[in-house]
Amino acid sequence: MKVAVIGASGMVGKKMLEVLQERNFPVSQLIPVASEASIGKTVTFNGQEVEIVGMDVALYNKVDIALFSAGAGPSRKWAPKFAEMGTTVVDNSSAWRMEPNIPLIVPEINAGILTANDKIIANPNCSTIQMVMALAPLHETYGLKRLVVSTYQSVTGTGKAAVSQLSNERSRMEGDKVYPYTIDLNCLPHCDVFLENDYTKEEMKLVHETRKILRDDTIGVTATAVRVPVVGGHSEAVNVEFHRDFDIAEAKELMENMPGVVVMDNVEKNIYPMPLYQQNKDEVFVGRIRRDESQPNTMNMWIVSDNIRKGAATNAVQIAEYLIEKDILVASAVVS
Repeated sequence: MKVAVIGASGMVGKKMLEVLQERNFPVSQLIPVASEASIGKTVTFNGQEVEIVGMDVALYNKVDIALFSAGAGPSRKWAPKFAEMGTTVVDNSSAWRMEPNIPLIVPEINAGILTANDKIIANPNCSTIQMVMALAPLHETYGLKRLVVSTYQSVTGTGKAAVSQLSNERSRMEGDKVYPYTIDLNCLPHCDVFLENDYTKEEMKLVHETRKILRDDTIGVTATAVRVPVVGGHSEAVNVEFHRDFDIAEAKELMENMPGVVVMDNVEKNIYPMPLYQQNKDEVFVGRIRRDESQPNTMNMWIVSDNIRKGAATNAVQIAEYLIEKDILVASAVVS
């Protein structure tokens, strides 16, 4: 496959390159793309230095698949141009997620809806991916009625500049700030921009994307998204109300049998997921699974995952792998 990684010099783009190598994705030619400031620099891929090029060069090369992680603006402008050239685009931005005709995919849940006609495929938001991975098997069995979500999101979700801000503050160094307040030793109930309804964009992503992925617009979702001084890994406290009653042991088994989900739940031994230990892993980890004793048919759980891997890069590569496995995506040319 001729593969372009758009945004190759960014945090997620670099992780995409890493994941492509780790999973032995069939790359015959890699075309890394970044902004003008990075053109001419190189990235290392499979032991070789590969020069970063501009978007027009990648478009001219007629790649088979383009993994986009360059933000919504560039994606809106360039993804349709790649699609017109026959390239399959997997986009990690928010640009296409809620477009009715664009599939929003978590491979373990809904990759079966993909066809050869889907030339732009949306990667969901990181906080949505890990939540629906845990909830999908429970929804199928008990039916989700309402979710109350509180997120504890790593600064890596904002990008390299946010990691630098946290690092500078911990070292008591002056530097640029991407958050309106200090993030070190603090929690900001403010992920992304505020909307007219006083929720943030991040919080509303959890609402709309969950319904789209699980194909159920009746699910009630309310969320509070919080930025915490953690580097790598989002955590979520999720209160889940079902239409039907459930058995805790059965619910744990359902999640344990979900590909990509690991149940870590033994409070007697203080075993539960934490971002410190779940960073750099591709699975979604679930613990603190317990019945909500305040009302019927309701459960609490704690979900942790690496937001740069499964929450972004790994999920995108898994989509591409599925397309190849099912012969939906076939290489257009052999590179000598």
